[in-house]
Amino acid sequence: MSELPDRQAINAIIEGHYADPFSLLGMHQTSNGLEVRALLPDASEVWVIETSTGRKCAQLKCLDSRGFFHGVIPRRKNPFRYQLAVTWHGEQNLIDDAYRFGPLLQELDSWLLAEGTHLRPYETLGAHADVIDGISGTRFLVWAPNARRVSVVGDFNYWDGRRHPMRFRREIGVWELFVPAARNGQLYKYEIIDQHGHLRLKSDPFAFESQMRPDSASVICGLPEKVAMREDRKAANAFDAPISIYEVHLGSWRRHTDNNFWLSYKELEEQLIPYVKEMGFTHIELMPINEHPFDGSWGYQPVGMYAPTRRFGTRDEFRHFVAAAHAAGLNVILDWVPGHFPSDDFGLAQFDGTALYEHEDPREGYHQDWNTLIYNYGRREVSNYLAGNALYWLERFGIDALRVDAVASMIYRDYSRPQGEWVPNHFGGRENLEAINFIRYTNRMLGRNAPGTVTIAEESTDFHGVSRPPEAGGLGFWFKWNLGWMHDTLDYMKLDPVYRSYHHHKMTFGMLYNYTENFVLPLSHDEVVHGKGSILDRMPGDTWQKFANLRAYYGWMWAFPGKKLLFMGDEFAQGREWNHDSSLDWHLLEGEDNWHNGVQRLVRDLNHTYRHYAPMHQCDFEGSGFDWLVVDDYQNSVFIFARRDREGNEIIVASNFTPVPRENYRFGINQPGGWREVINTDSAHYHGSNSGNGGVVWSDPLPSHNREHSLTLTLPPLATIWLVREAE
Repeated sequence: MSELPDRQAINAIIEGHYADPFSLLGMHQTSNGLEVRALLPDASEVWVIETSTGRKCAQLKCLDSRGFFHGVIPRRKNPFRYQLAVTWHGEQNLIDDAYRFGPLLQELDSWLLAEGTHLRPYETLGAHADVIDGISGTRFLVWAPNARRVSVVGDFNYWDGRRHPMRFRREIGVWELFVPAARNGQLYKYEIIDQHGHLRLKSDPFAFESQMRPDSASVICGLPEKVAMREDRKAANAFDAPISIYEVHLGSWRRHTDNNFWLSYKELEEQLIPYVKEMGFTHIELMPINEHPFDGSWGYQPVGMYAPTRRFGTRDEFRHFVAAAHAAGLNVILDWVPGHFPSDDFGLAQFDGTALYEHEDPREGYHQDWNTLIYNYGRREVSNYLAGNALYWLERFGIDALRVDAVASMIYRDYSRPQGEWVPNHFGGRENLEAINFIRYTNRMLGRNAPGTVTIAEESTDFHGVSRPPEAGGLGFWFKWNLGWMHDTLDYMKLDPVYRSYHHHKMTFGMLYNYTENFVLPLSHDEVVHGKGSILDRMPGDTWQKFANLRAYYGWMWAFPGKKLLFMGDEFAQGREWNHDSSLDWHLLEGEDNWHNGVQRLVRDLNHTYRHYAPMHQCDFEGSGFDWLVVDDYQNSVFIFARRDREGNEIIVASNFTPVPRENYRFGINQPGGWREVINTDSAHYHGSNSGNGGVVWSDPLPSHNREHSLTLTLPPLATIWLVREAE
């Protein structure tokens, strides 16, 4: 280009329509010497300063009053490091020119991003502090292949899109720019002129911190350090470990009583973590903490997949919360939502004027249940964005497990859609093959690169092998929520006991498929919203019977094969439906000791007892770990089974789901000897009637239920008891 740019080029770059700013701006070799061009709106005077000597080399002339400057440095042919001394409103500033720096994206990163196999795309894309050629600043990279122009705007350039248009790497569809002096803590966005010429202002998909709604700017901040996973944390996730999960919505577990405001991450660290530990849970599951614009989504409509919400504090304060949980011996599970995203204009929707992250066809790309958009998993860059995000939370925050939301909506193209409103796959089937491949890839990748961490699927269908290896045709999750068990048992428990004998199978059916998956038994937030009431409210009868039913049900749940999950508030039998805008009803535990205190003590004792005795958890997914002793007594609504560990030690569990005490109830057992109650949900300690079997009950050499020895017990009304064999 000549030393005098044509008026068309000057107009284009000032108006924000020049797609190749580096070809025009910066230092260029010309026949007349080195030429420097700069776009500096509102500047009155500009000098080129040689960095090494501090000497003024040339004054740039203003070719356009809107801020385009140009000048030739005579007798200099080789480019050199320079700065610009710029006078704005009577004050001179010495700045580094963003357009004197070379390309940023490395060849290997470019290759892996294009291939969709970059393990850590967040280390390349997004905003990263850097020092280039001795100059401190921030490098910005964003994927927007169909944009006409992208500028980074923020606190460092008056949010003026003319000042920092970015270089387009056409081979990968990424825009890049190193902005000297842009620093941590400053806000930024990307100003995009999209494929159709429309101006869009977008948050960074890879922002590590963001503003809280209603604001939506991204925040420059460093990539957090990696967190090594200790061996005890790995062991706590094992298939044979006791896993009891406390599911929490951080915004409503507890609030400040004076103004109903949220607790901070620091306050939650001081209050929530000791409580969960004291209650005997092994894991805390956090409903999504990704930044999200709508409180009523509970975090399940995230726009900032890489940014913890600022509702409760900073990114680093959240990391400290996770570290404090680990110090207390608790593992942390994060709810992760790769299934859909909201359509807010500042987010991923129509990012560069095209359906970049979503599908163009609403039959594939629009989620009608939640008014959200569905990721296009078949696009390599999109799957890489999500898979990298999974590893990011595990590596950079020390998250121990991801519970993956709404898996069924991902793997079925006809999920919640009538015939004719969905697009079959290329085989004509209903499976979303691209989503299935994405899930399998992500689970395999995490298994290799974050050993000891696990993923848990919330999957509501009978898809085969959700928690089986991809090599065996499965999806590769470690665990799956057993929603069938949850629905069946709650349907049974809500019945008046007089009708339960007709629905006996609802409590036993789960064992018919128990070993097809590695199950978690969930009583989650979904069971206490949208008019369902509380778990306590599902129980029939008067107040005494409601609490007795609930205690008996918890005793059954903690004894049944599978890991456990309980939503906050259920541990003390909150009576009203959960409200995300207010605190749990902690006042129910105040004053005179009552039924709520009793349920809370029971859950604590169930957790500690469950963790103490290996038969209750070691063989959850092995057929040898469970044995029905009484399975067909539907007339009395009695169920009795044995749990067993690998050494053959047993615990007997007996449930009576009627309000009638069963005296002298005889049943066959595998191991003769003395048996002692370690849990009785009817104990007076839990505000029950205190019926039961005090001390040790000895077996008799009398055949019963096809066994040579038998035991005679008192089965308390609406109660579950656990018995441990006494050492001989």
